[in-house]
Amino acid sequence: MARTMVERGDVIPLLAEVFRTYGFEGASLTRISEGTKLGKGSIYNFFPGGKDEMADAVLAEIDGWFRDQVFQPLRAAGDAAQGIERMFAAVGRYFESGRKVCLVGVFALGHERDRFTLKVQGYFAEWVAALADALERAGRDADTAQTLAEDAVAAIQGALVLARAAGEPELFMRALERLQRRLA
Repeated sequence: MARTMVERGDVIPLLAEVFRTYGFEGASLTRISEGTKLGKGSIYNFFPGGKDEMADAVLAEIDGWFRDQVFQPLRAAGDAAQGIERMFAAVGRYFESGRKVCLVGVFALGHERDRFTLKVQGYFAEWVAALADALERAGRDADTAQTLAEDAVAAIQGALVLARAAGEPELFMRALERLQRRLA
């Protein structure tokens, strides 16, 4: 039975889970309807631009969350080490300690990659830049900070994939802890 949502924003996290589970191409209107518990008419009322608009809304929500919870704390003046610590805590929460895959990563690897290239590139570039900035403020030279930031974001993404493939979410948290110690 379809339920009524009061706000478009209420639908976005549900859409994210559908895209996370099936990817963009595999997220059929039937699956979206099942995942959101909305009829097709309600879905198109919220997202008249169809699946592309839904994906854009999901990516914008992810971008907003990461800006508030990860990028801004990393860039905040003051204790860079505290910003890095907050990044690791936020990432652990966001990915539910390794139980959730990175939806931006799913979009980066799927057939829809070209459709969302700029958003995906922007997300990863901003994460690397914010972390590199914090590492520089923590005393690393610019080249080392950039290299460490790229390696850290790549390691986080890889740990998500490995934890998911192994069916062992705690592997992700162990990897985060080791990575955090390396960056300290």
